[in-house]
Parts: sequence; C-alpha cells; structure tokens
Amino acid sequence: MTITGLLTPGSHRAAELLDDRAVARAILLTEAAWVTAQSRLGLVPERIAEIARDAVDHVDVAEAALNRLAVASEGGGNPVIPLLADYRAAVTEIHGSPVGAVHASLTSQDVMDTALALVLKAARDSLVSDLTRTGDALAELVRTHADTVMVGRTLTQHALPMSFGLKAASWLAGVDDAARDVLDRAHLPVSYGGAAGTLAAGMALCDQGGSAEQTADRLFTLIGYWAEELALAVPDQVWHTDRVPVLRVAGALAETTAALGRMVNDVLLLSRPEVGEVREPTAEGRGVSSAMPQKQNPVLSVLLKRTALAAPHLLSQVHSGAAAAVDERPDGGWHAEWPALRDLAVAATAAASHAAELTEGLTVNSQRMAENLRQAGTGVMAERLGAALTPVLAGSDGSTAKQRVQAAVREHPLDAEALADHLTDLIEGENSPSLPDGVNPRERASVGAWLRQLLDPRGYLGATPHLCARAVENHRERLIS
Repeated sequence: MTITGLLTPGSHRAAELLDDRAVARAILLTEAAWVTAQSRLGLVPERIAEIARDAVDHVDVAEAALNRLAVASEGGGNPVIPLLADYRAAVTEIHGSPVGAVHASLTSQDVMDTALALVLKAARDSLVSDLTRTGDALAELVRTHADTVMVGRTLTQHALPMSFGLKAASWLAGVDDAARDVLDRAHLPVSYGGAAGTLAAGMALCDQGGSAEQTADRLFTLIGYWAEELALAVPDQVWHTDRVPVLRVAGALAETTAALGRMVNDVLLLSRPEVGEVREPTAEGRGVSSAMPQKQNPVLSVLLKRTALAAPHLLSQVHSGAAAAVDERPDGGWHAEWPALRDLAVAATAAASHAAELTEGLTVNSQRMAENLRQAGTGVMAERLGAALTPVLAGSDGSTAKQRVQAAVREHPLDAEALADHLTDLIEGENSPSLPDGVNPRERASVGAWLRQLLDPRGYLGATPHLCARAVENHRERLIS
C-alpha cells in the first residue's frame, strides 16, 4: 500500500512531519523515553536506557516495513502491537537478552496517544511558524495599502469604498486568531492509565514496599520524567475515554483552515481577470493548464480553498469518535480519530505553508482597484450623500433626503459630475438650505465644490486608518507575547 498524496496536491509539505514513518518513529521514541524515565527513577540502569534509545534507529521503518506493519496492525487493531514486537527484538539484539522495562505497565493506547502527541507537536511548531510568516506578510500589506482605495463588496455587490489595507487587516485578524488558538490548544499531553485506566500495573512497577501514597508519588514522578523526555505536558487525569484534549487540537486545526479559506475566497475573487485587483506569485510549473497555454491559474488559492472545504468533514469525524467513547477504552471511536486527526493536521500544516508563500508574493494592482471603484459608479457614495444632505433636502412632496439622493443616483449612476450638478440644482431649489460652514448656498461653485468633495471615495473611509493601525499593532503584540 503506497499513499503519496497524489490526490491531495501540496500535502507533501507536511508529509515528513506526519506520515506513517513519522508516526512509527514517534511510537518508538515514546517507548524509548519510557525506559529512560524508569532509569531516572532508579528502576533500571542507565545502560538499559542507552540501549533503549539506540534501538530506535535499529527498527526498520522504510516503506516496505511500514507496509508489513500496516497489515500486521489488523491483528490487534492498532500499529503499536506489531511495532513493539520489532522494537523489543531490536533491544534484545543489542542487549543480548530481553529487557523487561520495555513497555512495562503501559498499554497500547498510552503509547498510541502519546506518539500522536509527539507528531502533532512537530506539526504545531511548523504550523505556527508559517502562520507567523503569513501574519507578517499581511501586516506589511496593511501598512503599505492602508490608503489604497478600492470598492467594498457585500452580498457579492458593490457597497462602499474601502481600502485594500483594511481588507488585508481582516485577513490578518483571522490568521492571528488562528495562530493564537493553535498555540493555546493544539497540543496533547502524554497519555497514561495502563490496561483499564487504573494505573494498577504502574503502581506495581513503582512499589518498593512503602505506603500506597509513597508508591503513587513515585509513579507520578515516573510519568513526569517520561513527559520531560518527550517535551510534553502531564495531564491531570487519565484521558483514555475523555477525548476533549483531542477535540481542542482538531478544533484549532479546523479554525486555521477556515481563516485561511476566508482569505483565499477574497483572493480568488479579486484575481479573476475581469476584476484583476490582485495576483498570486508565480513559480516554475505552477498554475499551468494542460489545454490552455495562456492561463495562469491561482493554484495556491485553489489548494487552500480545497483544504478549507475538506477540513470540516475531518473535524466531524474526530467529534464523532469522541462522542462514541465508552467504558475505559473506546471500541472504534478512538480508532476513527487517528486518520481524521492526522489528515486534518496535514491539511492545516500544508495550508499554512501555502498561505505564507501566497501572502509573501501577492501582487496588488492599485490602479485596477481605482478603476473598478470608478466603474462601480456613484451609488457607492449614496450613503454619505444621504447623511450629508439630510438637513439640506426636505422634499415638499414628503420625500426624504435619502430618497431624493437615491433618485438622483439612479438618474446618474456613473457620472459623478452630472450627479453633483443635479444635486446642486436640488439645493438651489430649496429655501434657505442648511449648509456647512464655508459653503455659500448662493454660489453654485461653492455648493458644487462641496458636493464633489462628498463624492470623493477617499474621504469616506471611516476609521480605516485606525483599524489598520490596530491590526498591525495587535499582530506585533502577539509576536512579542
């Protein structure tokens, strides 16, 4: 059985961290660390711990061996059992006789869950690094384009003027939230509990004839050493059937794909030729079409959207497994978690790498943004006009200023000069219109200049500069903390 990611292009970016070889090696490191922890507690000599560590590299985890282990895993329902047999054989070969400290008092779930914690830790480090790169690139886009005016869109239609920096700021907020969640939630502790979650075998292993309290203290010291060797945390309780820790990880990973998906939905829209406001970075062989040589497809964004669409279903599988946990070891729910959690981690980790490359090389066409805003017409300024002219235009027929502005915009949807002249005519028809200081109602040029100022999209960006500055500062503070 060979699974190389042929149907999930881009997943190779996370393969070394999360593929079957990484999982197998994590299982071996987990077993070796347990022997080392026993040595630190004085249960076995240091020489045995050295042998246990050396044996990790003597176990074959090449593709052929992994295929054999995958088949053998069917017998016990998990890969720990056949891999443990290979590991014990390697330890025996080095030591000259079996070593009882290997896997002593552990159960397969202890090792499997802890090994997954190890591979997820490596993926988390990569994920946070690439999300930080993405955030840094977005922060630079926010700073550079805080004043780059474009048309904002709501429900797929032109709405109001905004800046591209503000759009990038919204992307940045999502990426920073995702990075913070990954840091806070995407980690698993060591798993311990023994055969049925009672730690009975662990107590027996640590019993030196003292009180039960002394034995328990030694056992928890042993578990602490184990966690230290693996650079993992120690949980408060056995979590064999409490899968909330797994749900936290899966949730953070899925949130990451959603944040990146939201960003690339915008990129895909803005990079359409008829919009042409942004363009993906190019690379040799990327974005080509097998049939249309003129095309440059936005492949990074396509792959990111693919991931965002697939991730919720993987998250659902993890949740289903957690909800199915029963007794002191799940009968299928635990097993359903493994592929979904691993696939979700691969998807999120590869997506973060794609996002970093995308944002670091994104090209912004400010001239096209300005042109699209112009072609959006006068309607994008209707809100501002309606508010400014409310005290000025009071229709004798009972119509409101907003209604009169809307009617004028409908009459002059594209020509701002004609709209300004039309509104000037309406104002001149009012008796003693209430105009701002400095605008003379008896001077048509003065009224027209004021209206043209109201029609300038650059003057109606609201708190955009402050929002952009806050997004950059929040990103900087997250990096410091």
